Amino acid sequence: MTVLWHIVSAVAGYLLGSINSAVIISRLKGKDIRTVGSGNAGATNILRTFGKGAAALVFLIDILKGVIAVLLGRLLAGTYGGYLAGFLAVIGHNFPVYFGFRGGKGIVTSLAVMLTAAPTEALFAMVIAVVVIYVTRLVSLGSITGCIMFAVLAVIRQPDLWFRIFAVATALLAIVRHAGNIKRLWKGTERRLGK
Repeated sequence: MTVLWHIVSAVAGYLLGSINSAVIISRLKGKDIRTVGSGNAGATNILRTFGKGAAALVFLIDILKGVIAVLLGRLLAGTYGGYLAGFLAVIGHNFPVYFGFRGGKGIVTSLAVMLTAAPTEALFAMVIAVVVIYVTRLVSLGSITGCIMFAVLAVIRQPDLWFRIFAVATALLAIVRHAGNIKRLWKGTERRLGK
C-alpha cells in the first residue's frame, strides 16, 4: 500500500503541475505564449508579452500548484510522498501532458515546492536569487543561482538522503532547462529585465 500511495502522489503531482497557467492565460488572450517573445511558457515571458497583471496571475497559480502538490503528497504518502509529488509537479510544468509536453522552465513551481518542503533553505536561496536579479537584471542568472544554492544548503544542512536527492534533482532540472540561457549568458547576449 505504501508503494501504491507513493505512485498516486507522483501521478497527482505530475497532473497538477501540467496545468500550465502561462499557456492557458495566453490562449485566453488569443495567443500561445510558446510562439511569442522568448517562447518560454513562464511568468517572465508573460510579463514581457502581456504585462504585470497577467504575470502576477501566472506567478500565483504556479506557486499554488507547487504548494498543493507537496501538501497532497504528504497527505497521501508522508514526507517522501511530498518530495515525490513536488518534484513531479515541476516535471509536469516543464512537460505538461495537456499541452503536448511543451511547457516552461519550472522556476516558480520549483520555488513553491522548495518553500513548502524546506522553508529555511528555500528562503535563503530565494534571497540570494533576488539579489542577483536586482543587481544584474538577469532573471535566468538569479534563478540558476538560487536553485544551486538550495541544493548546496540541502546537502550541507540536511542529513536525510532522500531530501538531498530531491533538492539536487530539482536544481539540476532547472539548470538543464536553462541550457539556452546559460549559452546566452556566456556570450553576453541574455536579455535583461526592462529591455
